[in-house]
Formats: sequence, structure tokens, C-alpha cells
Amino acid sequence: MKTKTLIATALTLALSAGAWAKVSPEEAARLGQDLTPLGAEMAGNADGSIPAWDGGITTPPAGYSKGQFHPNPYADDPVLATVTGANLSEHEAFLTPGVKEMFASYPDSFKMKIYPTRRSAAYPQFYYDATKRNATSAELVDGGNGLIGAAQGVPFPIPANGLEAIWNHILRYRGNNAEIQRNQAAPTPSGKYTLVETNEQIMFRYGTPEADAAVLAKENLLFYFKQVVTAPSRLAGTALLVHETMDQSKQPRQAWTYNTGQRRVRRAPNVAFDTPGTASDGMRTTDDFDLYNGSPERYDWTLVGKKEIYIPYNDYELHSDKLQYDEILKPGHINMDLVRWEKHRVWVVEAKLKSGVRHLYKTRTFYLDEDSWQIALVDLYDNRDEMYRVGMAHAINYYDMPLVWTTLEVFYDLNSRRYIAMGLDNQGKVANFDAELKTSDFTPQALRRSGRR
Repeated sequence: MKTKTLIATALTLALSAGAWAKVSPEEAARLGQDLTPLGAEMAGNADGSIPAWDGGITTPPAGYSKGQFHPNPYADDPVLATVTGANLSEHEAFLTPGVKEMFASYPDSFKMKIYPTRRSAAYPQFYYDATKRNATSAELVDGGNGLIGAAQGVPFPIPANGLEAIWNHILRYRGNNAEIQRNQAAPTPSGKYTLVETNEQIMFRYGTPEADAAVLAKENLLFYFKQVVTAPSRLAGTALLVHETMDQSKQPRQAWTYNTGQRRVRRAPNVAFDTPGTASDGMRTTDDFDLYNGSPERYDWTLVGKKEIYIPYNDYELHSDKLQYDEILKPGHINMDLVRWEKHRVWVVEAKLKSGVRHLYKTRTFYLDEDSWQIALVDLYDNRDEMYRVGMAHAINYYDMPLVWTTLEVFYDLNSRRYIAMGLDNQGKVANFDAELKTSDFTPQALRRSGRR
């Protein structure tokens, strides 16, 4: 099949009930042929600046041992170009509106170092196999606020609408049981910050090799999530527990919090949508976490099409345990000398706030990496239709699994000229995607035990 022309206005699809149908076996047969096992275009682009996908990183570099920070497999790649305010017009076609706003806000310091494109995304074989099964069985239900007929893999590798695409991001593979040190900081405009240290545990139900679509639908459970703040002392012991449901129309997200001052576990029905995130100093919403999470019910979703743009990718230098946090966190934005940008094809998904509901963001434009379904960038607009915040995901292939996920997530607030950086672990422990967790670790009683100073 001839490769489709990639332009931003292509494939404009309004959400309709008829668009929710499963794809045919003939369409699904394209997976692993002209499409990658996850639905990306196998071929490179016309001018060769985006290469063909060759399977990604399937083996760790020589000398790597599990548990180490992941060394950069592309350390010898040259910088092809450095985009600054002086040459912005030469690269404008590959820049999102949010990135352009960053140049406008920080003309003297914001820049982009462009490297060769490396389509490094790779996943376990069971994930590929499950994705092909899901293609002919997965369906959205309840207005798109849930799904059935899918387990283990990407539910909609050949998406028909924006809701299917955003569900692909929500349900992408992130290991079986993960334990992650995700420290965060929200520097002032001058660059001063207090490091908030957190420990997170996630027990995935949807993405395990044993997951069954019928069981998932019956239990209505996607994953367990627990977060405990360990520093500074004034916040230490604050804890959050989430049971994420598969069909949030049947049952919304279940959440509990533990407050050290009250020494009580409380139900937390408001841990969703635009409630401020944990210890975020108001720099992000709850559904900003992971660039987007939770129920999609407050928005109308449109699959705008595909586009070639520069996105943060293979940010192994930013992931290094040789870095001190002061080397990353700078006034206005993180240290752009540490960030690797590459040209990739992305799915563009626009979310418009529905009439009669409220949210801090009226419009959200997401840019999803075609090879991993990881949101790479997001532009966030306020109720005046002005750019409010810009989100950036700095992803790597954690090749010991393998899987693609962020090593750092950053949200820039253009009004306050501040930002929040989440996922700082350079001076801590690398993420463990094979943690020994059990369901009893994710009960309100376990939250009380975890939440202590």
C-alpha cells in the first residue's frame, strides 16, 4: 500500500458512533507489513530524514546491567542543527504552536538541538501479538468513556477517531509492576526550588501477559497506583491511592488520600480532571500527569491527522545519573543543552471542552509519537483561547524491558513564567519495571501504613 502523504490537515475525522467499529481482518493484516506492529508507518519519509522502523532497540548496549541508569546508545550522534530565535523561520514547519511560544517567551535562552531521527521504540512480542488481536475486537463504549474487547496490547492500532488515539496513550505498555522515584520541582522565575521527593508504585492489570479482556471488563480495573511523598519533611507522609477503572461510566476512578496531620485515610473523589496535582504548587492539573490520564468525558476529541515535527526523543543525556538537579533546573525552563530533539511523525489529537462542563483548559492539542503512542508534546489553551501551558515529555526506550516511557515530564506555565519538572531521579534510583508488588499493597489500609513521616 502506498505510503500516505503526511500533512497536518489530512485525515480530519469527527467523532461519530459509526466510527467506533472494529477494523476488518484485512486492515489488521497490515500490522507487521506496511504498518509496524503498533500501527505506525513502517516506511521512512520522502526525504529520508525519518528512517524506516527496523524493530527499535531490542538488546541493551554492551556493558549494561539491569538496575543501572540506561547509557545513551546514540552518544556519538552529531547535532544536525541548533534552532534558535535567529533561524526559527528555517524550521517553522516542524514546530508546534507551543514550542513557538517557548521561543517567544525565552528568546535568549530557549533552543533546540536537532539530532538524527532514531526510531528506537520496541516492545515485547506478546504486546505486538495482543495489539493485532485487539485491532479486530476492541470497541469504545458509553460515549467513549470506556472500552471492551481489549487486553495487553494497544487497543486501536489503526485509530478511527481522537478518542481511540487517546486511549492508545492511556493504555500503552509500561511494564507489569513498576516502582519509580519521581521527584519534582517547580522553580520560581529566578530558578529557586524545593525538591519534592515521591515514591510511586503501579500495578498494571491491563498490560500484563496474563490479562484477559473478559476478566478486565468484569473487574472494571486497569491499574492500581500509589504515591507517597518522602520529602521535604513538611509534606512527608502525604499519600495517594488510585484504583483506575476501565469503564468510568460504570464506576469513576476510586481514590483515597492520607493526610499526616489528620492521620486519616479519606475518600478523594476530586482526584481527577483539573484538581491541582500533588504538591504541584498549582503548576499542573491531576489529568496533566503522564501528559494525559483519566476519564476523557469532558472533551470532544478529534483526530486531526499526522504531521512531521520535532519532538523530544531518546533523552538519555537528561536521564543520566551523572547529572545534579541544579544542572537540569534553570530559570524559565530546563537546560536545553541536555535535551535531544528529533523529527518524528506524530498523530495530532485535539480535545475541545464540551458545552456545560468546566475545566482549566478549554482546548488541548496532543502530539502522539506514532511508534509508541506516547504523548510527546501538548499545547494547553485557557478559556480565552490563549496559550496557557506547554507540556513536554522526555522519553527513552527502557531497553531492559523493553518499553518507551518518560524520564522527565515538564509543564511550562507561560503566564507565571514558571514550570514544573516531574520524574527527576538522577540522584536516586532508576525505575524498576519488575517490582515485587501485590494487590494488598493497594488498599486504604496499606495507604495508611505507607503514609507516615
